[in-house]
Amino acid sequence: MCGCDSHHKGPPGEGWKWGGCSEDAEFGVLVSREFADARENRPDARSAMNRHNNEAGRMTILENMHLRCKCHGLSGSCEVKTCWWAQPDFRLLGDYLKDKYDSASEMVVEKHRESRGWVETLRAKYAFFKHPTERDLVYYEGSPNFCEPNPETGSFGTRDRACNVSSHGIEGCDLLCCGRGHNTRTEKRKEKCHCIFHWCCYVSCQECVRVYDVHTCK
Repeated sequence: MCGCDSHHKGPPGEGWKWGGCSEDAEFGVLVSREFADARENRPDARSAMNRHNNEAGRMTILENMHLRCKCHGLSGSCEVKTCWWAQPDFRLLGDYLKDKYDSASEMVVEKHRESRGWVETLRAKYAFFKHPTERDLVYYEGSPNFCEPNPETGSFGTRDRACNVSSHGIEGCDLLCCGRGHNTRTEKRKEKCHCIFHWCCYVSCQECVRVYDVHTCK
């Protein structure tokens, strides 16, 4: 059922013409609403939050659709260029939504009595902040603390976890160790080295002992 999009072509631009198969993102949005939102029909706050955030993700895709083009001509020249609508790269979408996640709006849960019973809705917690739009992500519960063991969330904590002392990312000792610092020890490992290919056909290797610095969270 998923074909090429022919609804949003319009007149071609200067130096290019329509070609290829434009991705039918709006059809994908319809399928996503039926599939991803099917389980979010309960009258509780979590379903309301998930429906809102699902729609924000779909809006992100639609608003970041762009022209992708291919050149045609002799010897790689670009005498003729054909273009089509394409979705943004998955990595770009992920980075964009990660920024939205970091600036998500905190909500509070309100209960209303309706004909079908009690219904939970969400309202912005802070009235003096910008009210979240349909493009923003929302939440009503803070993330659990994964630094310490917590059987309720299934977290084992980060003590004794190996970390990268030179990284500023999530695997770096500063972040992964939650400010507790880290221990450093040396570790000897036996590895194959000085491998030689012999005709025909096997490889012989020596065994070398190498010393590594291993950093673990306190």
